[in-house]
Amino acid sequence: MKVLAITNQKGGVGKTTTAVNLAASLGAEGLRVLLIDMDPQGNATTGAGITKRDALPTVYQLLIGNATLVQACLKTEFAFDILPANRELAGAEVELVELDEREYRLKKALAAEHDQYDYVLIDCPPALNMLTVNALVAADSVLIPMQCEYYALEGLTDLVETLRKVRTHLNPRLEVEGLLRTMFNGQSTLTQQVSAELESHFGDRVYQTIIPRNVRLAEAPSYGKPVLAFDKNSRGARAYCALASEILGKDKTP
Repeated sequence: MKVLAITNQKGGVGKTTTAVNLAASLGAEGLRVLLIDMDPQGNATTGAGITKRDALPTVYQLLIGNATLVQACLKTEFAFDILPANRELAGAEVELVELDEREYRLKKALAAEHDQYDYVLIDCPPALNMLTVNALVAADSVLIPMQCEYYALEGLTDLVETLRKVRTHLNPRLEVEGLLRTMFNGQSTLTQQVSAELESHFGDRVYQTIIPRNVRLAEAPSYGKPVLAFDKNSRGARAYCALASEILGKDKTP
């Protein structure tokens, strides 16, 4: 089982879009995939076709010890399972502070079912809080979606420093899996400059796959579907299938 946290402390960079569509694309390859929604907004849950009020128990009950992974997971229509979230999860932040080994709650829950899935993807909230820390402690590596815009590199510096601290104090195996360029507008000079700078700084840790700005990709969540189920021939669907293939190719390389 490989656990991949999808994170960026900056909001609006395509984290949830990437989590849902990568889960669907890996599932379409025949892999056993679990998507964990760690954001109290629950957008990954609704994007996977699950109504938040029907999602009980949730990741909240899992973290505070009132449910197991098996009890909380739901099957979706799209070849992956989901551990759902709703606004109740916001309360976990306060409750976790009181619990033993609060940073390790998700890791321990996953360890109990380590042979059930090939990939576990965690959609993190856009903040460094106890929920994000739980995700980073449970993860083997981090996928960082980012727009190629003016403030992106500054935010990335902060995120890399956060990952360094987590690696030092809580999870020594944590690595940067890759940087994913999202909402990409190839006609913008600034976009091209930031993209080139990313490649210069991070080399082969920048995915070759680029996720374009795509109307069908933006529309799919309102129908409760990954773009692969909404319009499999769209540029967005093809891009996420290519990303899944790239990740699988890297994982097969010794």
